[in-house]
Amino acid sequence: MSANSFDARSTLQVGDESYEIFRLDKVEGSARLPYSLKVLLENLLRTEDGANITADHIRALGGWDSQAQPSQEIQFTPARVIMQDFTGVPCVVDLATMREAVKELGGDPAKINPLAPAELVIDHSVIADKFGTNEAFAQNVELEYGRNKERYQFLRWGQTAFDEFKVVPPGTGIVHQVNIEHLARTVMVRNGQAYPDTLVGTDSHTTMVNGLGVLGWGVGGIEAEAAMLGQPVSMLIPRVVGFKLTGELPAGTTATDLVLTITEMLRKHGVVGKFVEFYGEGVAATSLANRATIGNMSPEFGSTAAIFPIDDETLKYLRLTGRDEQQVALVEAYAKQQGLWLDPKAEPDFSEKLELDLSTVVPSIAGPKRPQDRIVLANASQQFAQDVRNYVAEDDEAGKESFPASDSPASSNGVPTRPTTVTAPDGSTYDIDHGAVTVAAITSCTNTSNPYVMVAAALVAKKAVEKGLTRKPWVKTTLAPGSKVVTDYFDKAGLTPYLDKVGFNLVGYGCTTCIGNSGPLPEEVSKAVNDHDLAVTSVLSGNRNFEGRINPDVKMNYLASPPLVVAYALAGSMKVDITKDALGTDQDGNPVFLKDIWPSEAEVNDVVANAIGEDMFNKSYADVFAGDAQWQALPIPTGNTFEWDAESTYVRKPPYFEGLTMETTPVSDIAGARVLAKLGDSVTTDHISPAGAIKADTPAGKYLTEHGVERRDFNSYGSRRGNHEVMIRGTFANIRLRNQVAPGTEGGYTRDFTQEGGPVAFIYDASRNYIAQGTPLVILAGKEYGSGSSRDWAAKGTSLLGVKAVIAESYERIHRSNLIGMGVIPLQYPAGQSAETLGLTGEEAFSFSGITELNDGTTPATVKVTTDTGVEFDAVVRIDTPGEADYYRNGGILQYVLRSLIRK
Repeated sequence: MSANSFDARSTLQVGDESYEIFRLDKVEGSARLPYSLKVLLENLLRTEDGANITADHIRALGGWDSQAQPSQEIQFTPARVIMQDFTGVPCVVDLATMREAVKELGGDPAKINPLAPAELVIDHSVIADKFGTNEAFAQNVELEYGRNKERYQFLRWGQTAFDEFKVVPPGTGIVHQVNIEHLARTVMVRNGQAYPDTLVGTDSHTTMVNGLGVLGWGVGGIEAEAAMLGQPVSMLIPRVVGFKLTGELPAGTTATDLVLTITEMLRKHGVVGKFVEFYGEGVAATSLANRATIGNMSPEFGSTAAIFPIDDETLKYLRLTGRDEQQVALVEAYAKQQGLWLDPKAEPDFSEKLELDLSTVVPSIAGPKRPQDRIVLANASQQFAQDVRNYVAEDDEAGKESFPASDSPASSNGVPTRPTTVTAPDGSTYDIDHGAVTVAAITSCTNTSNPYVMVAAALVAKKAVEKGLTRKPWVKTTLAPGSKVVTDYFDKAGLTPYLDKVGFNLVGYGCTTCIGNSGPLPEEVSKAVNDHDLAVTSVLSGNRNFEGRINPDVKMNYLASPPLVVAYALAGSMKVDITKDALGTDQDGNPVFLKDIWPSEAEVNDVVANAIGEDMFNKSYADVFAGDAQWQALPIPTGNTFEWDAESTYVRKPPYFEGLTMETTPVSDIAGARVLAKLGDSVTTDHISPAGAIKADTPAGKYLTEHGVERRDFNSYGSRRGNHEVMIRGTFANIRLRNQVAPGTEGGYTRDFTQEGGPVAFIYDASRNYIAQGTPLVILAGKEYGSGSSRDWAAKGTSLLGVKAVIAESYERIHRSNLIGMGVIPLQYPAGQSAETLGLTGEEAFSFSGITELNDGTTPATVKVTTDTGVEFDAVVRIDTPGEADYYRNGGILQYVLRSLIRK
C-alpha cells in the first residue's frame, strides 16, 4: 500500500469498470515534466513506502531541474520483467540455486518466487543451419530441439515451479516483437489498480516497446532477477533529451534509413545514461512500426530509453494487434487523465534538444563493424573500397579486376582483390573475392516487426523474379520473421513464392543472424574464404554488426533495410554500387537496376492495408504459451527445487552461493593484482561474453569433448549459458579480441605471469593459475567499455575468472552496473588519463587502497592505485548509487537479495 502522502489515490471510470489510480496532478511541477519522467513519478506515488521511496523522492522528481546533472537517486519498481532464453535460462538457473541456498540457511524456498509477472520468449536458440529450401524451417526446428532439449525441459520445469512465470515456446517469434504485438499492456491492470506498463528486460533491445509508450530498458540478467524478486531498480533521475521530429519520410526511404540516421546523430551528441524522448508534429506522422524500430535501436545510440508518448496511432496499433476494446479504452482514458497523451505542438521541458526533418533522410546502410557508422547508400561501394584495406594483407593491394562481367561490374583499379574460383556441389564454378556478400539475412526484431519494410523486401523479390533475377550462388540467404503474423501476411498477399525463388525461404522465427546464429556458410564457400583469407561480407536487417558477431568466416558486416538485403543478395558484392550499377540481367540480356525493382510507397501501403488484419494476431497469439506438440511432449521434472543432473552440459548449479552466511564479509583492499587483459576502446559485451560458435581447440571446446560431447553437438555459447563451466572458458574468447598484454595475438589469449617469462596462454588457463596462487586479477580498458548487449555473462564470467577490479576510461551503463552486481569494482582513470598516458603496459602488479571505506557505509569518491613500477593515480569509483554500494558490500546483488528475503 502506498503511503499516499500527496493524496494522489483516486478512481478512474472506463465504461463499466472502475480502477484505482494515482493522479500526477497532485504533485507540484508534474505537468511540465517530459512523458518518461511522468511515468517514473507515477511509479513513486504508487510504491511510496516511507523508507526506500519517500515523499522527498517524489518532490525531487516533481521539481526536476532539466539542466542539472543527475544526482538524486530513486527506486524504480518495474511492473514486469521480460526475458529471452539466452539470458533467461541463467536467470531461472540462479533462481533455482537461490531456492537451495535459502533451504540450506534454514529459510523457506518458496520465498524465491517472481513477485512481478515474468515472461520468457524462446527466440535465441534457432540457428539457420538449413536455408534456401521449403524444408529449412522444419529442419532447423528439429535441430533446435535436438540441441536444446535439456534447456527446454528446465524452462518447462520453471513454468510449473514458479508463480508468475510464463514461457513462450520455440518457433513463435522474437521476444521484442511478441512483446509489442501481444505481451505489452501500455496500461497495466493488477489488483484493481491501473498504472503505466513498465518493465526491464534481459535484452538491451527491450526498448523496442518504448514505441508503444511503455517505459522500459534492458538490464543484465542479474538485475532482472532482483526485479523479479521485488527489488526496485536503483537509478538516478536522468537527463532527458528531447528529439523533435518534423516533416515526413521521402519516397524511397525506409524506417531503417531513418533509424540509422538517428543513431548516427545521437551517438555524436552523446546520450549514454540519458532518456531520449520524441516529440513534435513529425511524431504524429510516424507509424507505430517506425516508432518501434527507432525505440529498438536505443542501445545502438547509447540511451537508456527512447520513448514515444501515447496517441491515436498507439490505439490504432493496439486494436490491430488484437487487444480488446476495454483495454484500448483504458489506455486512452488513462493517458488523457494523466497528461500522457501526445500534444504534437507542445515543447516540453527537456535537458537537451535535437531536431530532425524527416524529409532529409536518405537511403543508408551502416558498417562494417558498428551500427553508428552510417554510410549513404550511394557512397557504399566507394566506402567499402577504403574500409576493406583494414581487413586484407598488403599483397592484395594490386587492384586487379576480379569479377567476370556476367556476374557484376568489375571492381575499380586500386581496390584490393584476390579472385578465387569456387566449385559448387553440382560441378559449376564461380569466382568470389573480397567484398563478396556471403550472408544476406532478413533478421532481427529491429525490422522484422515492421510490415512496411518486410513487404517492401517481398515486393523487391517479386519484381526481381519477374525480371529473371535470383541471388548469386555464393550468398547464404535467410528469412527469420519476428512472428508468425509475418508469414500470414506474406501468404495472404501471395508474396511467399517470390521470396522462396530468390532464396529467402523461412528458416525460423527467431533472432538467428543478428546474434550470431547465422549457421555455417556452404562448405565450399567457407573453404575458399579461409584458404585465401578473403574479406567477405554480410548484409543483414539487424541492429548489431560488431566484429566476429555474425559469422566466424565473415570479417565485414553491414546493417541494411530488408529490401536492400534482397538487393545485395542479387548483386552479390559490396563492390557493386547498387544505386547505379546493374544487379544482373533479365531474360533478354538487358541490365536490371535497383530502380527497376524498387516498389513505390503506394504499392507497399496497398499490400499492408489489404493483407494485414486483426484476425491474424488473434490467431497467432490465441494460445501462445501452449506450444506445439513437440514442446508439450517434453517430460517435466517436478518439485519446487530442481533435480540437477550431474552429467548435464547445459544446465549446472553455479557456485555463487557456496559458503554463503547470513552475515556479510567486510570488503577489503586489493593487493598484488595482475592484469588479465589490457584492452582498447569500444570493447563490447560481445568481445567479453561468450557468444556464437564454440571451437574445438578452445578451453570450452576441450571441456565439452572431455564430457563426451561430439563436435557436431557443441551448439553455441548462448545455448549453454546455463552451464557456468562452459561460459567461464569462453569469457574474453571472442575471435576479434585484441589483448595488448599479448601483442600479436587475436582471440582469448593473455600472458601467464605465474610462469617464468610470462608465456602466451588461453585467458581461462591463465586465470586458473592465478586463482591457484591466490592472485587477484584486473582488467584495463579504454573508452565505452562494455557497450552493446546487456549480457550478464560479461560480468559473471569476469567475476568467475577471478577479476576483482576493472579500470576503464568510461563505461556503458549496463555493464558497469552488472560488474558491481557480481562483486567486481568498476574504476575509472582520472579525467584525461588512460593506460597509455600513465605508461601502463599490463605487465605491472597493481594494488588498490581505500576500498575499505565502503565498510563505514559510505562510498569513496576515489581509491589510490599503485603499481610495482612506481605508477600512482587516484581512480574514480564508479559505484554510483547507495543501492549499488549495498550490493558490492554483500558480494553481489543476488547475495543481497537472498539475505533480504530470508530476513523478511
